[in-house]
Amino acid sequence: MNTGTKLSERDVCTKLITPALVAAGWDVQTQIREEVSFTKGRIIVRGRLVTRGKAKRADYVLYYKHLPLALIEAKDQTHAVGDGMQQALGYAAVLDIPYVFSSNGKGFQFHDRTGVSAQLEQTLLMDEFPGSEELWGRYRHWKGLAPEQESTVLQAYYEDGTGKEPRYYQRNAINAAVEAIAKGRNRILLVMATGTGKTYTAFQIIWRLWKSGQKKRILFLADRNVLIDQTMVNDFRPFGPAMAKLSTASKTIERADGSEVELTLALDKKRRIDPAYEIYLGLYQAITGPEERQKLFREFSRDFFDLIVIDECHRGSAAEDSAWREILEYFGNATQIGLTATPKETEYVSNIHYFGEPVYTYSLKQGISDGFLAPYKVIKVHLDVDVQGYRPQRGETDKYGYAIDDRLYNEKDFDRSLVIDDRTQRVAKWISDYLKQSGDRFQKTIVFCVDTEHAARMRQAMVNENPDLVKQNPRYVMRMTGDDVEGTAQLGNFIDPESTWPVIVTTSRLLSTGVDAQTCRLIVLDREIGSMTEFKQIVGRGTRVHEDTHKYYFTLVDFRKAANHFADPDFDGEPVQIYQPEAYDPPVPPDDIPLDEGGMPLPPQPTDEETIVDRPPPQIPPPVVTDDRPRKFYVKHRPVTVALERVEYLDESGKLVTESLRDYSRNTIRGHFASLDIFLRRWRDAERKESVLAELAEEGLLLEPLHEEVGKDIDPFDLICHVAFDQPPLSRRERAASVTKRNVFTKYGPQARVVLEALLVKYRDEGVVADLDNVRVLEIPPFNAMGTPLQLIKPFGSKAGFENAVHELQQALYEEIA
Repeated sequence: MNTGTKLSERDVCTKLITPALVAAGWDVQTQIREEVSFTKGRIIVRGRLVTRGKAKRADYVLYYKHLPLALIEAKDQTHAVGDGMQQALGYAAVLDIPYVFSSNGKGFQFHDRTGVSAQLEQTLLMDEFPGSEELWGRYRHWKGLAPEQESTVLQAYYEDGTGKEPRYYQRNAINAAVEAIAKGRNRILLVMATGTGKTYTAFQIIWRLWKSGQKKRILFLADRNVLIDQTMVNDFRPFGPAMAKLSTASKTIERADGSEVELTLALDKKRRIDPAYEIYLGLYQAITGPEERQKLFREFSRDFFDLIVIDECHRGSAAEDSAWREILEYFGNATQIGLTATPKETEYVSNIHYFGEPVYTYSLKQGISDGFLAPYKVIKVHLDVDVQGYRPQRGETDKYGYAIDDRLYNEKDFDRSLVIDDRTQRVAKWISDYLKQSGDRFQKTIVFCVDTEHAARMRQAMVNENPDLVKQNPRYVMRMTGDDVEGTAQLGNFIDPESTWPVIVTTSRLLSTGVDAQTCRLIVLDREIGSMTEFKQIVGRGTRVHEDTHKYYFTLVDFRKAANHFADPDFDGEPVQIYQPEAYDPPVPPDDIPLDEGGMPLPPQPTDEETIVDRPPPQIPPPVVTDDRPRKFYVKHRPVTVALERVEYLDESGKLVTESLRDYSRNTIRGHFASLDIFLRRWRDAERKESVLAELAEEGLLLEPLHEEVGKDIDPFDLICHVAFDQPPLSRRERAASVTKRNVFTKYGPQARVVLEALLVKYRDEGVVADLDNVRVLEIPPFNAMGTPLQLIKPFGSKAGFENAVHELQQALYEEIA
């Protein structure tokens, strides 16, 4: 090989790095993977415009069995051997890979992230790359894995033959949980944002522990029937006949592929348990209750299960006095894994106190940054009555004749102690106008209201604002609250991407958690949300990306300043335990339990057709009323207007900012090219100008809508200089006239000049700049009428001569900036 040649990055990989790995004993088929993309690229939203940023991709990831051990970042030979190290370390931290290498094909720079090596970083020759057994030996020693632990850690994932495999963060979570359990930890907490595949992650953990023989009998607990049923027929389907549901209600469920299956049940009609299964799935509500005879879980011996997985554990196990906690305490000898997007951490209840610090956390912010979760834009709407408050006139009565207490009411009071119908109608009008202006009135929408009565009034107001579509189908708007049987019966249709109706749902708390609303595009907050846990759960209703319906983001409309939670450091920070076990625990009802209009807990409702046998609803005493005053006052007439609207978007760091398309574009360009001089050098040095535009597109620059806003008669070069660096732009016509005036083409013969002048006219009229030197441009009008591409290139001597002439034309176009 000619060592004087500077090899490209691809040549370095193919000709030097891969042969070095093979020589060190790494298997190309099973251990070496090249160009491993591990994110999808952040979804960037401005207005209704959507683009994706650049996905992250590692040049090499090396595996021992399924475990990623090493990462290599390759560079071309214009770079030094270690120039890729900082990039590689960033990737390795995300992927949780311990051994990191950088190479330009002349050697390797090696960084040991475990800190075990005497030298943290060292340079190796190309033939000194460590083999897979050597790195696995280092890893095993670092982790302190005994032989029996090693076999569990190396147990393979389930593969279905389609090539589906865990995403990088799921792999990190699975490996962290399996390793912790293999080494003897019996309480595990995994924190993963809504929409990131907690159930699939749980399945892979259970599968590996089950197949390795580490855990033989497993119980999966959830608090909603739909979660159990869909888990059985989809993610847990590979367990097959080893799996059953703790239920007496037979049911046929449709799988994700459209086929149907009847669930296998572990209970007979007399509620006797069949102990022959290995994987059991059950509802908390179905296996426990306030009376001893309802505690079905006691039919198992305390040591029957050796692994319990608790879905949405912030609801079922956070409070020590929870009826559901007794299940976990009964099977206290079993390893227990808690799954949640929002670990409950308050002064009185704590997941971390019970499960311990999370073994892995994947946040909403990280999911959005990686492009796996949908970002949001926030529209803050301030109504005049919310800003000014409402004080009744002396002696004013409400529409039922009650004297309204004389005080200043604010948005905390509205719909809780004082109702202004005009306010409800104004909110409904704003939502309806927004949907009409968007051009899509069938966006799945959830409106969160103060209580069930407010949800009913909001439903009526929304119906009156959309009579045409309600006439088409009365399910266009529906109320879904815990006390509304007809509404809750339609929950499955609302969350089904294939079902059109219902479209708009008004609710209080029923849909705030545990509902997989994949296609929800609009979330409206018309109630205060005091709990950070509940706020995160509500935001999670919209964060799923649904590419089949082109849902890449959602909009959150805030009428009650609830979006102020976004500015709280706890919104997407690491979960921190603040529970004080020695403190007195007041009987505060959990904030995720549905409340009635007086703020009192509603009795639990059956989650679907499965009824809990012989369970009477708890008796909740009505609130004490000391006189004949009502719970709420209903104001007769008070016109309400919108005082202010503000739209905020997520920036690259995950903060909400008020930013126009032009501001966003400026920040994007200047983030890539720090100064005008740097941009000009890159533009002039680029043989193909589209490579510069491609770089900016990967950063999320939206050129087309920017052209619409700034002006179509300037080319991308002037657009960038103008928006990012405040340069007065020249129009394409002005640039073309300048080239003509300077007689740039005089050194060419007449036939060549005709071609170049036609190219200049094409640039002037159509703005084509990137493809001028592509000979295929000669196949389209007006060139195809002038001759064949071969005939048109001949006056330039060769194809290279034509390309050089076009490059000179491009240089002439951009020689000056007015």
